[in-house]
Amino acid sequence: MYLSEIQIRVRYSETDRMGYVYYGNYAGYFEVARAESLRNLGFTYKAMEDEGFILPVFTFSVKYMRPAFYDDLLIIKVMVRELPAARIRFDYETYNEKDELINTAETTLVFINKVTGKPCAAPAYFLDALKKFF
Repeated sequence: MYLSEIQIRVRYSETDRMGYVYYGNYAGYFEVARAESLRNLGFTYKAMEDEGFILPVFTFSVKYMRPAFYDDLLIIKVMVRELPAARIRFDYETYNEKDELINTAETTLVFINKVTGKPCAAPAYFLDALKKFF
Protein backbone atom coordinates (compact mmCIF):
# COMPACT_ATOMS: atom_id res chain seq x y z
CA MET A 1 0.00 0.00 0.00
CA TYR A 2 1.23 3.47 -0.85
CA LEU A 3 0.56 6.15 1.80
CA SER A 4 1.26 9.86 1.83
CA GLU A 5 -0.12 12.77 3.81
CA ILE A 6 -0.42 16.52 3.57
CA GLN A 7 -1.60 19.31 5.83
CA ILE A 8 -4.12 21.97 4.85
CA ARG A 9 -5.08 24.97 6.99
CA VAL A 10 -8.78 25.83 6.71
CA ARG A 11 -9.32 29.36 5.40
CA TYR A 12 -12.24 31.51 6.55
CA SER A 13 -13.69 31.61 3.02
CA GLU A 14 -14.02 27.81 3.10
CA THR A 15 -16.52 27.82 5.96
CA ASP A 16 -20.29 28.12 5.85
CA ARG A 17 -22.76 30.03 8.02
CA MET A 18 -22.54 27.33 10.71
CA GLY A 19 -18.77 27.84 10.89
CA TYR A 20 -18.11 24.39 9.40
CA VAL A 21 -15.90 23.72 6.40
CA TYR A 22 -18.41 23.70 3.55
CA TYR A 23 -18.76 20.09 2.40
CA GLY A 24 -17.98 20.87 -1.24
CA ASN A 25 -14.52 22.14 -0.33
CA TYR A 26 -13.35 18.66 0.55
CA ALA A 27 -13.24 17.69 -3.14
CA GLY A 28 -10.65 20.43 -3.62
CA TYR A 29 -8.72 19.33 -0.54
CA PHE A 30 -8.62 15.76 -1.85
CA GLU A 31 -7.45 16.95 -5.27
CA VAL A 32 -4.55 18.81 -3.64
CA ALA A 33 -3.73 15.76 -1.51
CA ARG A 34 -3.87 13.47 -4.56
CA ALA A 35 -1.64 15.75 -6.64
CA GLU A 36 0.92 15.99 -3.83
CA SER A 37 0.76 12.23 -3.37
CA LEU A 38 1.72 11.78 -7.01
CA ARG A 39 4.43 14.44 -6.65
CA ASN A 40 5.89 12.46 -3.71
CA LEU A 41 6.19 9.52 -6.11
CA GLY A 42 8.06 11.70 -8.59
CA PHE A 43 5.19 12.55 -10.94
CA THR A 44 2.99 15.54 -11.64
CA TYR A 45 -0.35 15.73 -13.38
CA LYS A 46 1.19 18.20 -15.82
CA ALA A 47 4.03 15.88 -16.79
CA MET A 48 1.65 12.94 -17.22
CA GLU A 49 -0.63 15.08 -19.39
CA ASP A 50 2.37 16.23 -21.44
CA GLU A 51 3.20 12.54 -21.97
CA GLY A 52 -0.30 11.84 -23.27
CA PHE A 53 -2.22 10.63 -20.19
CA ILE A 54 -5.15 12.39 -18.56
CA LEU A 55 -6.83 11.26 -15.35
CA PRO A 56 -10.46 12.35 -15.04
CA VAL A 57 -12.40 11.45 -11.91
CA PHE A 58 -14.73 8.49 -12.45
CA THR A 59 -16.24 8.24 -8.94
CA PHE A 60 -16.12 10.32 -5.77
CA SER A 61 -17.69 9.58 -2.40
CA VAL A 62 -17.20 10.92 1.10
CA LYS A 63 -18.52 10.10 4.56
CA TYR A 64 -18.52 12.94 7.11
CA MET A 65 -18.04 12.09 10.79
CA ARG A 66 -17.50 15.53 12.35
CA PRO A 67 -16.99 19.10 11.15
CA ALA A 68 -13.78 21.01 10.63
CA PHE A 69 -13.61 24.72 11.41
CA TYR A 70 -11.83 27.89 10.37
CA ASP A 71 -8.08 27.78 11.09
CA ASP A 72 -8.07 24.04 11.81
CA LEU A 73 -4.98 22.28 10.55
CA LEU A 74 -6.22 19.22 8.67
CA ILE A 75 -4.08 16.18 8.01
CA ILE A 76 -5.18 14.29 4.92
CA LYS A 77 -3.83 10.79 4.45
CA VAL A 78 -3.93 9.44 0.91
CA MET A 79 -3.74 5.71 0.25
CA VAL A 80 -3.44 3.63 -2.90
CA ARG A 81 -4.30 0.15 -1.70
CA GLU A 82 -3.89 -1.75 -4.96
CA LEU A 83 -1.85 -1.36 -8.10
CA PRO A 84 -3.79 0.43 -10.82
CA ALA A 85 -4.70 -0.94 -14.20
CA ALA A 86 -6.81 1.43 -16.31
CA ARG A 87 -8.23 2.89 -13.10
CA ILE A 88 -6.62 4.06 -9.89
CA ARG A 89 -8.43 4.39 -6.60
CA PHE A 90 -7.34 6.85 -3.92
CA ASP A 91 -8.67 6.51 -0.37
CA TYR A 92 -8.54 9.46 2.03
CA GLU A 93 -8.77 9.98 5.76
CA THR A 94 -8.96 13.52 7.13
CA TYR A 95 -7.95 14.26 10.73
CA ASN A 96 -7.97 17.42 12.82
CA GLU A 97 -5.16 18.53 15.15
CA LYS A 98 -6.68 16.47 17.97
CA ASP A 99 -6.20 13.39 15.75
CA GLU A 100 -9.99 13.01 15.43
CA LEU A 101 -11.24 11.49 12.19
CA ILE A 102 -13.21 14.15 10.27
CA ASN A 103 -14.14 12.12 7.20
CA THR A 104 -13.22 9.29 4.88
CA ALA A 105 -13.45 9.42 1.11
CA GLU A 106 -12.47 7.75 -2.13
CA THR A 107 -11.95 8.80 -5.69
CA THR A 108 -11.42 6.57 -8.68
CA LEU A 109 -9.67 8.07 -11.68
CA VAL A 110 -9.32 6.58 -15.16
CA PHE A 111 -6.17 6.66 -17.26
CA ILE A 112 -7.20 8.09 -20.62
CA ASN A 113 -5.05 8.31 -23.74
CA LYS A 114 -5.09 12.03 -24.53
CA VAL A 115 -5.01 11.45 -28.30
CA THR A 116 -7.69 8.75 -28.62
CA GLY A 117 -9.84 9.78 -25.66
CA LYS A 118 -10.07 6.11 -24.69
CA PRO A 119 -9.17 4.36 -21.42
CA CYS A 120 -5.71 2.84 -21.37
CA ALA A 121 -3.40 1.02 -18.99
CA ALA A 122 -1.46 2.98 -16.41
CA PRO A 123 1.98 3.84 -17.78
CA ALA A 124 4.66 1.26 -16.97
CA TYR A 125 6.93 3.86 -15.34
CA PHE A 126 4.09 4.82 -13.00
CA LEU A 127 3.43 1.20 -12.03
CA ASP A 128 7.16 0.65 -11.45
CA ALA A 129 7.23 3.57 -8.99
CA LEU A 130 4.26 2.15 -7.07
CA LYS A 131 5.32 -1.52 -7.00
CA LYS A 132 7.89 -1.03 -4.24
CA PHE A 133 5.02 -0.19 -1.83
CA PHE A 134 3.18 -3.45 -2.45
